[in-house]
Amino acid sequence: MFSYLAADGRMAAVYRCLGRLGTVALLLLVATAATAVPPSDAFLGSRSAGVIVLPGATSAEGITAGRGTTFYAGDYLAGDIYRGDVRTGTAERFIDVPSGRQALGLKTSNRFPLLFVAGGSTGQAYVYDLRRRTTVAVYRFGPANASFINDVVLTRDGAWFTDSFRARLYFVPTDRRGAPGRRFRALTVRGPAAAITGKYNLNGIQAAPGGHTLVVSHSHKGALYTVDATSGDSKAVAGVSVPMVDGIVLHGHTVWAVQNYRNQIQRITLNDTFSHGVTKKTITSGLFRVPTAAARFGHTLAVVNGKLHPHHPPTAKVYEVVVVNA
Repeated sequence: MFSYLAADGRMAAVYRCLGRLGTVALLLLVATAATAVPPSDAFLGSRSAGVIVLPGATSAEGITAGRGTTFYAGDYLAGDIYRGDVRTGTAERFIDVPSGRQALGLKTSNRFPLLFVAGGSTGQAYVYDLRRRTTVAVYRFGPANASFINDVVLTRDGAWFTDSFRARLYFVPTDRRGAPGRRFRALTVRGPAAAITGKYNLNGIQAAPGGHTLVVSHSHKGALYTVDATSGDSKAVAGVSVPMVDGIVLHGHTVWAVQNYRNQIQRITLNDTFSHGVTKKTITSGLFRVPTAAARFGHTLAVVNGKLHPHHPPTAKVYEVVVVNA
């Protein structure tokens, strides 16, 4: 902005006419306007791609956007939580959890300092206090290895979790302070999204405004569905094919569907009723290594490289987050 002013002859004349006090006032006005740009949008224009290493991670799967340019990511098999920053390109182990836990999908509302985490094959879910780095609650939704708690989304009323092994969603209510309730309830999914046709079925989850309609991805069917949060009835999102879909991101009527073994992300525009979608862009990167989930920062996506293998746990030595334009 300053270089533009200096290059403009008319503005240069204005500078010569201004007294010292006027110049200082103008500079303060320009500086204030510059800092008013949201951090995520400012970051977006400065860098189109990059890699943020999760130091010491033994695996990776989920990610969520925190305040400003902060993100949280999970060590899939160890369950530890990482905190990173898409602006600085750094990350660190943030919460060292008890052994025996896992971390897949995770979400924080940014209204309250709580992180909700899906516990994978443990059949559990966890809530962590981000200020104290402690466990707030543990929920057992199903037996270990017979349930696979894959992802979570937060609404104004609570948290919804998917189970990839069973046609169920689990709901943990929250109060006005964001504190999770002691009890949860299970919602049986009905209709096409309920199909148990492969090893991993229901996977990613997001919520339309108001939280009454949920949008879920089905990995084996390569499809997106809407689910009524009261009845569990589901309907296919027509016009959408997302083979090997994993995590999804929803903003307004735009969905970003991460396709793990395809090493790509589809950006899809949904109609007003979320019943039909059209792919507008396919995002690829030479840095993708089986991406599993993404978090949105303005026009930027922070994407986890899961480096998964079809038949055994991941064995890579380094795990990272890849930053790309959305």
